[in-house]
Amino acid sequence: MANFIFNPTTKVYFGKENLLSLGGEIAACSTKILLVYGGGSIKENGIYDEVVAILQKANVEIAEFHGVESNPRLSTVRRGTEAAKASGIGAVLAIGGGSVIDCAKAVAAGAVYEGDPWDLLSYKVPTEKALPIFTVLTMSGTGSEMSSGSVITNEETKEKIGLDNPCLRPKASFLVPEFTYTVSPYQTASGSADVISHFFDFYYFAKADNLSMQRSIMESIMGTVVKYTPLALKEPDNYEARANLMWAAAWGCSAIADSFATGASMVLHFMEHELSAYYDVTHGHGLAILMPRWMEYVSKDETMAKLFHRFGVNVMGVDKSLGEAEGIKATIVALSHFLFDELGLKSRLSDLNIDDKHFDEMAEEACRLNGGTLQALVPLTAEDVVKIFKMCL
Repeated sequence: MANFIFNPTTKVYFGKENLLSLGGEIAACSTKILLVYGGGSIKENGIYDEVVAILQKANVEIAEFHGVESNPRLSTVRRGTEAAKASGIGAVLAIGGGSVIDCAKAVAAGAVYEGDPWDLLSYKVPTEKALPIFTVLTMSGTGSEMSSGSVITNEETKEKIGLDNPCLRPKASFLVPEFTYTVSPYQTASGSADVISHFFDFYYFAKADNLSMQRSIMESIMGTVVKYTPLALKEPDNYEARANLMWAAAWGCSAIADSFATGASMVLHFMEHELSAYYDVTHGHGLAILMPRWMEYVSKDETMAKLFHRFGVNVMGVDKSLGEAEGIKATIVALSHFLFDELGLKSRLSDLNIDDKHFDEMAEEACRLNGGTLQALVPLTAEDVVKIFKMCL
């Protein structure tokens, strides 16, 4: 087991009654906040009014910044940073899913930096501080509500880069399952695929063999997603399903499940970041298309084969009496059936009007950000990445 420091600092309020504590939490940090949200659905479903009433009762002044898109863009972060500086706010509150929260984190860092936020996001300048960040989650998937990361797309250079720093971890996050009742079937499915991919990107890339407790935790969480996503799609207002999916997603990037995973490498995420940077693909959907093809490509490796077989038996319900080779095939079939048949996600990049025109440069960029090769138990060169992309067409 690796040496590690475990210090998750996000205070989580789970359940609607706990939302009343939002005002007090924020007022303890600042009397004026920047409220960040997306396209305005929170005004249609009543979440906005509910949150604003709580803040007003706590005498917290509100400046608004809205219009955050899926796969948040650098231009949006720049506008948000300017709004934050002009408003004189002392904290940032994100109401939304992962895209809104990621944008809010970048704005919180940019607000206390004199230069261009891209300096921070591109690691030209180290991120040393940020305004306090709070979140009210409205969509399960990314785990940004408990993570120290933020992923932003530079639409001009086609770079999608993840910034990670402890100062970006929210001080408090409010998780209300009822707020996800109106999430569309497509976004629910994409979010669940994202949750599974987070554990894939730690679970299989851990170099140690003695992570018994961690692997068992991850299997349990992934199994929760497999169990409850179909129910949430069938019954959108099923509290048990939405609550389980919300808590499973929060664990994905919380430093809880992956704290011992030496050598973890976000290979799937680096590949998908290129898809969404070039084509604005929904992040979880892009990951869903990549996962089974990546599994097929690297499953010839002996260590990978054993881990895939274990995942199939313990998460996907594959018959454990099957031999390893047959078990892996059955695992890939079972995962594909879950993602594309049960969740209804389109299974190929060509279904999203993507061809191989940019695959070479996308693969090169994914590897460039990692020293030329995506390092994992099975390292991937740019040539390997192109082959996997083509398997997804």
